Amino acid sequence: MSFSSIFARIVALIGGVALRWRRLQGATPEPAWGSAPVVPEAKPQGSLPTLKMPTARGWSDGQFPVAAPGLKVNAFATGLKHPRWINVLPNGDVLIAESNQVAGPVRSVFSYAMQATMRRARALGVSANRITLLRDRDGDGIAETREIFMEGLNQPFGMALVGDTFYVGNTDGVVAFPYVAGADRITAPGRKLVSFKPAGHWTRSLLPSPDGRKLYAGVGSSSNIAENGMAVEEGRAAIYEFDLPSGNSRIFAGGLRNAVGMAWEPSTGVLWTVVNERDGIGDETPPDYLTSVRDGGFYGWPYCYWGQTVDDRVPQDASMVAKAIKPDYALGGHTASLGLCWLPAGTLPGFPDGMAIGQHGSWNRSTLSGYKVVFVPFANGRPSGPPRDILSGFLAPDERESYGRPVGVTLGPDGSLLVADDVGDVIWRVTGERQG
Repeated sequence: MSFSSIFARIVALIGGVALRWRRLQGATPEPAWGSAPVVPEAKPQGSLPTLKMPTARGWSDGQFPVAAPGLKVNAFATGLKHPRWINVLPNGDVLIAESNQVAGPVRSVFSYAMQATMRRARALGVSANRITLLRDRDGDGIAETREIFMEGLNQPFGMALVGDTFYVGNTDGVVAFPYVAGADRITAPGRKLVSFKPAGHWTRSLLPSPDGRKLYAGVGSSSNIAENGMAVEEGRAAIYEFDLPSGNSRIFAGGLRNAVGMAWEPSTGVLWTVVNERDGIGDETPPDYLTSVRDGGFYGWPYCYWGQTVDDRVPQDASMVAKAIKPDYALGGHTASLGLCWLPAGTLPGFPDGMAIGQHGSWNRSTLSGYKVVFVPFANGRPSGPPRDILSGFLAPDERESYGRPVGVTLGPDGSLLVADDVGDVIWRVTGERQG
């Protein structure tokens, strides 16, 4: 047996003992959900944070996620390579960003164990670095045409078409490319709008404003709680705003540890996002969240969470804590809520206006969370009730294996809900039972 294999087993044993010990300390807390969640007191996990992630198995033939009553699900496209994000063009073309996190330097026993665990879960590996174009010409809900739309990118994630310009959120910056309506492929060189440091949280989501004059980009932190200092976090943990006519950019809102999916609430015109919170202080502490985003707002990272609850592990700045904004809606601890789109009433039968959220699933808590697509109802521009499942069944009942992990969500060209599944390598399509 090789040294690396022995070392991996030792790390797994240590992690298992730490996890068992924490379970003996008390029952799993109630999930922290909603507008007024009960967030348990922080319990720092020290040098042995919880590390638990299912082995990626994928879907067997004929196996599907579980759709909520009244809904049905089918595979819109299969055989992709780690599909993360979806963008639908005005002509109905469906674009899929295929990319993955790549391994960084190993700096500790825990980082070694985390990388080994993430590889087993297909959350770390070779990145396809491409965007694939899918077309469903006959309208049967299954894409029969597949083309490579772009390749040679750098961990692409967010995509946006504004006029005749197609924007890509690479991990190292936002790039603009000329686009011709109906094009099967983009090969022309791009123009970089801004550069980002690629370390840490690597996804760069994009969302244009309704009038097409501005573009918003989410840029996560490079670390968990700025443990490498705030200097390396300069310009991180933020949502950027680009003024496209002038080319100017600025930070629109900060203190957002990892803001990924973004969406507009149409009745108010307010920007909303889902944020992945910090690790290492409990299964439900703090919860990931859905929140409206104020221009110039600060949401607490790294100094505090869920409003002004101070994180004692971080050197404090009282003035920053004092201005921290409490998020609008808790989504449960470590659910890795990534995908977000507005779901108009009637898109799915029985579902009112609200937000659909792709929860990628936890890797760092004693009982796994997420691994589903959920819906949060809205009324008068605000969350208005408890969440509902749209798709579940991505995780085996014993939590040892995952069949898939949902990421990006968006409305399909036929009014369905499309879901990217980066473990199953599938794009799922959700409709009502009586819809096509």
